[in-house]
Amino acid sequence: MSRVLITGAASGLGAALADAFEARGDEVLRTDVVGLDTPSLVPRDGYSTSEILRLDITSEDDWAAALAHVEETWGGLEVLVNNAGVAGGGRLDVAGLDEWQWIFDINLFGAVRGTRTFVPLFKRQRSGRIVNVASLAGLVHPAGMASYNAVKAAVVALTETTGHELAAYGVTAHVVCPSYFRTNLMSSIRGADTALAGVMSRLVDESPVSAADIAAAVLDGLDRGDEVILPDPAGRAAYGLKQADRATYDVVMRDQARKLDEGAQG
Repeated sequence: MSRVLITGAASGLGAALADAFEARGDEVLRTDVVGLDTPSLVPRDGYSTSEILRLDITSEDDWAAALAHVEETWGGLEVLVNNAGVAGGGRLDVAGLDEWQWIFDINLFGAVRGTRTFVPLFKRQRSGRIVNVASLAGLVHPAGMASYNAVKAAVVALTETTGHELAAYGVTAHVVCPSYFRTNLMSSIRGADTALAGVMSRLVDESPVSAADIAAAVLDGLDRGDEVILPDPAGRAAYGLKQADRATYDVVMRDQARKLDEGAQG
């Protein structure tokens, strides 16, 4: 049995991950900034919510409180899942710098704050797993999504660096890079590029993959010890194309850029 802290666990992939860990007998501390009184957190057949804690990942005080709660309640932690994040993006001449700063503060520095908070504990234990939820956008970079691509690529780089730095302490780092799947992430999107928001919302709504599907694949990847987890077929195919045939990949990406511009113009 593992002790697991998950951010952004009131809904979406965070809730699905919490359910998946709990279903196999792990203890879970579900954290989020809102929504922790939702029906999805009511104990259900076979498993029940272990702990619930409000945590704003942009607040160092909240992170310190989460660490204190873990130490006082459990005395240690096996898995930290930096899942909480927001949707964003926009073409380079449309998205404002304020949008870039907003998404980086949450999607990158939220994970940085969580990692920095728990690294001393993991070092003392000489064990632990840090799981950062990035996106396929961290590996494959569609047009119109510069800020989202950049912040998710930064999460991939953060995770790899973390794994190298903490290997001597028995701590592993894993990054999750899903493609589009059905979730409520788009409710968080903001920005001036409404054309991009429309495209992203459609891809999310029409995806055949659910948050529960992604969560199950994440746990399988962790059980295998995968450092980079590509949990869905579409994501694996897109990244495989980039690695195997860069010229064709570039053609596809530039065609998408053209269609985005044409759609925005009318």
